[in-house]
Amino acid sequence: MGIFNKYSRSILAFSIALMSVSLVACNDSNSSSSSLSDDTPDPIASLAVTSSGPADDATAVGTNVKVVAVFNKAMKPESLNQNSFTLQGEGETAIVGAVSYNADTQTAKLVPNSSLTANTVYTATINTTAEDESGANLLKNAAWLFTTATSEDTEVPTVTSSNPGDSAGVPAVDVALNTKVTVTFSEAIDPATLSNNSFKLSKNSNIALGVPGSLRYVNPTTVVFSPETKLDVSTAYTLTLTSALTDLAGESLALVTIGFTTGSAVSASPAKVDLGTAANYVILAKTGISTTGTTRITGDIAVSPKARTAITGFSETLAPDGTFATSSLVTGNLFAANMTSPTPTKLTTAVSNMETAYTNAAGRVDPDFTELGAGEIGGLTLDPGLYKWGTGVLVTSDVTLNGSPTDVWIFQIGQNLKLEDGKAVVLTGGALPENVFWQVAGEVTLQAGTTFNGIILGQTAIVVKSGAVINGRALAQTAVTLISNEVNKPGQ
Repeated sequence: MGIFNKYSRSILAFSIALMSVSLVACNDSNSSSSSLSDDTPDPIASLAVTSSGPADDATAVGTNVKVVAVFNKAMKPESLNQNSFTLQGEGETAIVGAVSYNADTQTAKLVPNSSLTANTVYTATINTTAEDESGANLLKNAAWLFTTATSEDTEVPTVTSSNPGDSAGVPAVDVALNTKVTVTFSEAIDPATLSNNSFKLSKNSNIALGVPGSLRYVNPTTVVFSPETKLDVSTAYTLTLTSALTDLAGESLALVTIGFTTGSAVSASPAKVDLGTAANYVILAKTGISTTGTTRITGDIAVSPKARTAITGFSETLAPDGTFATSSLVTGNLFAANMTSPTPTKLTTAVSNMETAYTNAAGRVDPDFTELGAGEIGGLTLDPGLYKWGTGVLVTSDVTLNGSPTDVWIFQIGQNLKLEDGKAVVLTGGALPENVFWQVAGEVTLQAGTTFNGIILGQTAIVVKSGAVINGRALAQTAVTLISNEVNKPGQ
């Protein structure tokens, strides 16, 4: 269960703006409507805990662990204390320990005064007295669970991936001048040990002098360094991670160095994925489209090679010429493979184009980010680019895509994609849903009250729960299931 299932909140959903101003914000919305508007301001974030260490539902956690929560906003340090941040074992009294706040990483940490009990389920809670700098409180308690191991954690943390990479000791080359350096660790890192000294990027010509920039503790296992300015052309750099970095049990990282050499260009947005005639449909599926409740769809929907009987819940009426059907739930037409010619031929082409688009998106190479956040991207603000995960992606708090109306995002997801209840993919700075492509090898699940922006290219099923909104397209190689949803056709 996710942290945010335990305190899902209900606030007014904001329409996605088409503005030139660039805001780095994360809205937490669970509205059942998110129509596009040219005159609505960009969403503003509500206070949220975006991730934790130990992670929710973690097992075999060392009994000497510290507990960390990551916020999406700068906090009032005095609001984080032993009353607002608590830890309690099942059947035990609350743990006594020091609570501190780290402004650089926007994290709160609880350090128990003694070791935790072995083989015990613990609940960490941050209650609604926690405030951000503006005085806004958490709307509901944030809580997560973990289970301890039989003994203390003595395993040292390691680096599991980095971007730019350093494969088998061979430095990456031709790295973009505007690159951000991302490192993922094998276990949660103590935010208090993260600094520009323990995590330092330097030119090889002057290792002692670090490149100016800022560190972001994305979640307890992922850190991103953003240089203040573009890196120098055709220059060798080294990222040095020192033994000052420790995990939440105090075990030190062994010294790690990662090298790379820049090229001469900045990273640009990837080219859009060509949908072909699949772009004629807001929903296109091969095995079925079903809905229950009052669904509102703007745009055409189609199923092929299945017949019209695979479209259920729409109470559609076949047109006199038999080439399409209509429904009160759809502002557009409904099409199926057994309708009158030329519909079957058109649908065969559209499905083929959908499959080609999926293959195109999956085949893009040289991702800007790999395994970002270990698949948990809630609370992040993502620049345009190509993102790749070999596993699934989970959104437990709003994720923001910030860019211009011409910028493009492609997300390559090796397993499932899931948005938790009431969460949103938020577009800011003028970003458009028709320029966001989600290539998903597994199932896509949009939980109740979610707001999703972009084109879903799903190899299997797309399941949209009650009240969820899609601004984009749902293109599935199996079925699309709807429950009282709103689906809005994007631009081409």
